[in-house]
Amino acid sequence: MLDPTTASRLQFALTTIVHIIFPVMSMGLAPFLVYFTWKEVRTGKAIYEQLRRFWVRIFAVSFVVGTVTGLVLEFEFGTNFAMFAAAAGDLFGGPLAVEGMMAFFLEATFLGIFVFGRERVSDRLYLLSSILVGLGTWLSAVWILVANSWMQTPRGYSVAMKNGHPVITLVDPIAAYANPRFPWMFVHMQNAAVLSVALFMAGVAAYYIRSGRANDERFWRATLKIALVAMLITAPLQVIHGDAYARHVAITQPQKFAAMEAVWETASYVPEYIVAFPTSLSDILNPRAKDIFGIGIPGGASWLVSGGNSQAQITGLNQFQGSPPVAIVFWSFRLMVGLGFWFIALALWGGFRWRAGELFEDNRFLRALIWSSLLGFFAVEVGWIVTEVGRQPWVVQGVMKTSAGVSSGLTGGEATLTLLGFVGAYSALLVVYGYVVRRIIRGGAPEVQRTHRETPGQEVAVDD
Repeated sequence: MLDPTTASRLQFALTTIVHIIFPVMSMGLAPFLVYFTWKEVRTGKAIYEQLRRFWVRIFAVSFVVGTVTGLVLEFEFGTNFAMFAAAAGDLFGGPLAVEGMMAFFLEATFLGIFVFGRERVSDRLYLLSSILVGLGTWLSAVWILVANSWMQTPRGYSVAMKNGHPVITLVDPIAAYANPRFPWMFVHMQNAAVLSVALFMAGVAAYYIRSGRANDERFWRATLKIALVAMLITAPLQVIHGDAYARHVAITQPQKFAAMEAVWETASYVPEYIVAFPTSLSDILNPRAKDIFGIGIPGGASWLVSGGNSQAQITGLNQFQGSPPVAIVFWSFRLMVGLGFWFIALALWGGFRWRAGELFEDNRFLRALIWSSLLGFFAVEVGWIVTEVGRQPWVVQGVMKTSAGVSSGLTGGEATLTLLGFVGAYSALLVVYGYVVRRIIRGGAPEVQRTHRETPGQEVAVDD
C-alpha cells in the first residue's frame, strides 16, 4: 500500500489530468460557437448553422462530463486533503463558491436555450445565449485560476495557530485574488484551450478531406480554414507569452524554474536545451544537463531568466529546502515547449499552402494535422504537470507543505484502494466520452433545418 500522501497526490493528479480535457474542450469551443452563431444570425448562411449545430454537440457533452469530474475534485479537498481545507478554507473556498454561483449557473442556465432553443426564441436572444454560455465558461476559468494562482504566489493572508493547527486567514482580498500569477495563468490557459480546439477541429476536417468520404466537403473545408486562422493567431501568441511567463516564474518561484532547467548548483551562463535526449535510464530520472545529449543555446537559460543577460545567475535546487521531482518537471517542460514550436510550424505550413491555393491537396500537411489533432490537449496536460509538480513539496508555496495538508485520519490502505477505484472509473469515463465524441464526428455535417437567405450553391466567405 502507498502512503496516504503519495496515494492522495496520485489520485488528485489523475482526476485533474482527466478533468482538464473537458473544460479545455468547452472553453476552446466557446469563441468558435459565438462566432458561428453571430455569422448565422448576421448572414443567414446555412454553413454557419451546420458549424454551430455540429460543434455545440461536442461542447454540451464536454460540459456535462466536465461538471461531474469537477465536482469530484472539490470533494477530494475534503476526503484527501482535509487539513489543507481546514487551514486554507477561509481563503480558498471563496473563489470556488463564486465559480459555482456566478459562472456555472450562468453557463448551465443559458446552455439549455443554446442547445434546444433555436426555433423557440428570437435571433437576438439566441445570439445572447451563445455569448452568455461562452462567458460562463470563461468565468469558470477565472475563479478556478484565481484559487490556483494564489497557491502559486500567495498574498493577502495571515497565518495563526488554532488548536495546534495553522489557519490561513484572508486579510486583503484584492492582494489575494488579484495576485501576480493570475493574469499569466489566465492568458496562457485560455489561449491554450482555443489552440487545442483549433488543432482538434483541423485534424477532424483534414481526416474527412483526405479520406474523400466527406458527406459535405464544403462544411469540412470551411472548418479547416476557420481552425487554421485560429492556429495562426494562437500558436505564436502561446510561445511568445510562454517565454514571458517563464521569466515571471523564475522571479516568483525560482525553485520551480530551477527544476524546469535541472539546475542543481547555482551557476551563471546556464545553457537552454532546446532538444534533450537521455543517454541512460538514470539520465531520465536525474536529468542533470551534463548527463544528457542535447542541442542547446549557450547561456540561453540565463538569458531567459533575466530577459536578455546570458551571464545571469540561476539559483540551484541545492539552495532550497526540498525540491520537486525534477525529472518530471524537466521533461514535461521540454515536451510542452517542443509542441509549442511544432504548432507554430504547422500553422505556418497551412498558411503557406492556403496562400498557394493547395491547402486541400497537400496530403502530407493533412496527415500532419490528423496526427496532431490531440497534441494540443497533451500540451495542456504537460503544462499543468510543470505548474503543479514544480510547486512541490508545497501545496501553498512557502506556506504549507503538501504532506501537512493530507487528511489526518486517512490510511495508506484507504488511499490506495480509492486510487485504484478512480483509475478504473476514470478510464471507463474516457472510453465512453471518446465513443460519444467519435459517434458525433462520424455522423458528419448535420442537415440544414432552417430557411436561409443564401442562393443555392453560394460559397461561404471563408472559402473565397
